[in-house]
Parts: sequence; structure tokens; C-alpha cells
Amino acid sequence: MIRPAACITVCLAVALAGCGRQTEQYILPDQVTQFSSLYRSNCAGCHGQDGTHGAARPLNDPLYLALIGKERLREVIARGVPGTAMPPFAQNAGGTLTDQQIGILADQMESRWTRPGAIDDVALPPYSAEPGDPARGETVFRDYCSRCHAEGGVGSDVVNPAFLALVSDQSLRTTAIAGRADQGIPDWRSDSPGHAMTPSEVSDVVAWLSEHRVRPANSVINGRSLP
Repeated sequence: MIRPAACITVCLAVALAGCGRQTEQYILPDQVTQFSSLYRSNCAGCHGQDGTHGAARPLNDPLYLALIGKERLREVIARGVPGTAMPPFAQNAGGTLTDQQIGILADQMESRWTRPGAIDDVALPPYSAEPGDPARGETVFRDYCSRCHAEGGVGSDVVNPAFLALVSDQSLRTTAIAGRADQGIPDWRSDSPGHAMTPSEVSDVVAWLSEHRVRPANSVINGRSLP
């Protein structure tokens, strides 16, 4: 039988053993303010652990960040891109992030992944623009893109309906301008060395690519056309 005095001694020893240990505190999701945690939980799955080599566009790309600008980047994070796999993250749009957290993501991407002066000597085409001319776009594609994507796009991944169903016209435009450095895809200055694509040529080639997208009116499932 354990004597009362011995029991008290054991209890005190157990209690003192826990002294000095820091109790782990749970942080509510909307109170997380560390960029690394926010990025890992919300962005890394699509855009890569360090902002590159993900299925989606690399965010660790000074050219892309200069093209989109921080305010539009914030808007895309908050509102997502309708019709694509990019969801809205703002709480008032159905997501889980506060305005402060979205601001932290955009601010830190800019401060960590931009390189001041890296593209000061070039004029970027506008991030967005009105649709171009598909007929002219075919010529642009042949002149700038066919070296990698096949003449006329035939057999090329970029005119594959399955691919085009996953990307918006803005995504096509962004890739035409910024390329994807993590995959060796050249930007608008490098498709044809010595001759950068003009803003109108970018709009035209996007319009031509978009023409290959399967529309609901001519979609076919199981051999039957959709109404």
C-alpha cells in the first residue's frame, strides 16, 4: 500500500516534471500570418513548393509578377478565375482566407520573388486585352510557335480540346507573354530571336488558339451531339 505522504511526493514530482515545457497553442486558420504556412496550405499544391514546377503557372517568376502586378494578383487570389481550376480564396467569395492573409500572400510573393530592374529595359505587352484576329493569329502561330508546337498546330498539345478546356484565354495570353521558365517555354521575346511579338500579335495568336476550343454547341458525348 502506498502511504499518503509518498503519494503526495509522486504527484508533486509529476507536476514539476511538466514545468518549463511550453504548451503548444492551436492557431485558428484565419489567424495564420506566416507566409510559408499560408503558401504551403493554399498555393503549393498547384504552383509548386517553392513557386515553381507545379501543375499551374509558376508564381516564383519575376516576369509574371511584373506582368500581372500586385493589385491584380491580389484580385486573382481573392476572386479566383471563373471557368478554370483556380478557386476564390477570399472569405466573402466562398474561400477561407481573410483580406489580411491575401495581402500577406501578394506582398510576400512580390518581395521574395521579384527582381527589381530585371525587365526595366523592355515594354511588356498589356496583361489583358480585347480579342484579336484569328486569321492573323494563324500566321503569328506559324511564325513564332510552330518550331515547338508543329506547323499549323496540328497534333500539337496547344490545340488539344482537352487542354483548351482547362485554360482560359487569359491563361493562354499570359503564357504567350511570360512563357514558363520552369518548363523551358520561351516568353514573347524569345519565340523568334531578335523579333519580340507585338501586343497585337499576342492578341491574334490567342484568338486563333481559342478558335480551337470545343464549344457546347458542337460537343459530342457518346457519339451524340450536345444540344
